Amino acid sequence: MALIDRYDSLLLDLDGTVWEGGRAIAGAVEAITGSGLPAMYITNNASRAPQVVADMLGDIGLNTRAEQVLTSAQAAIGMVREQCPDASTVYVVGSESFKDLAREAGYTLVESADDHPEVVLHGHNPATGWAELTEAALSIRQGAVYLASNMDTTLPIERGLAVGNGSMIAAVVSATGVHPASAGKPEPTMFRQAAAAIKSKRPLTVGDRLNTDIQGGVAAGMDALHVLTGVSGPLALVTAPANQRPTFVAEDMSALFSDPEDLRPGEQGGFRARREGNRVVLSGGADESTPLQALRTALAAAWSMTEPAEGVDTESEYAARAVRGWTA
Repeated sequence: MALIDRYDSLLLDLDGTVWEGGRAIAGAVEAITGSGLPAMYITNNASRAPQVVADMLGDIGLNTRAEQVLTSAQAAIGMVREQCPDASTVYVVGSESFKDLAREAGYTLVESADDHPEVVLHGHNPATGWAELTEAALSIRQGAVYLASNMDTTLPIERGLAVGNGSMIAAVVSATGVHPASAGKPEPTMFRQAAAAIKSKRPLTVGDRLNTDIQGGVAAGMDALHVLTGVSGPLALVTAPANQRPTFVAEDMSALFSDPEDLRPGEQGGFRARREGNRVVLSGGADESTPLQALRTALAAAWSMTEPAEGVDTESEYAARAVRGWTA
């Protein structure tokens, strides 16, 4: 039995999972199309409209409708309705597509704190600068409710990790002392909305970032596959708190066709692991053993306790070689 045989849909992150800077990650397109499962794309990137995202997915070979894309900007508009039902004026820090969503929802957009907006919506936009952040800070100091599309501090691009929305938000928080509520991942709302949109009863969430993709899937009560193609690597997995621990761990999305039991944390490749206090001790292994087998073995020990582990020590040459391979 392959992993995909257990589920009726895929809830997919984009940056670091399906693509990186708009360029398809190796094997991702083939895995998604080959799975035969309906897919929803859940992204914390609020800078693009759903149709734009769908078109970009089409460009890399994934025929996608706008209805299959759920952005944190869409979720943020819903949060305004829930938390500020009487609000009518909004200042948006974000892309034109985010502003369009707010207008379509019936809100009046203002351009200055002097217009006394009732809500400040903060989403990712590479063009955001000092002037926009200042108007947001002044509005919040005047009493506007501060809401964010997402809190990702970094954004994977082809050249590495760029400044994310959460890092821009940090500047406003520093200036105002006010922390925004966030609509996007890791809150479970987007995952539940996505599953409901395609009437999925057994979704599998797939992502690369523990504190958004995986934490959100866990919070929604869904199984999660963590792929090592983006932000969170092996050492982050070892030290992950209980609410950020995925069901399965794989190199990339080709694992959708693997035996699910091979993807679960547990002893593999002749490795053994035990927990000694806050450390994991890894031993055993063989010439043919892989770093990923060592990782899944270490994770079984690391996650045997609720309290996060602090790192890994090794007791064999094979274990030491494998751990070095985690950061190679």
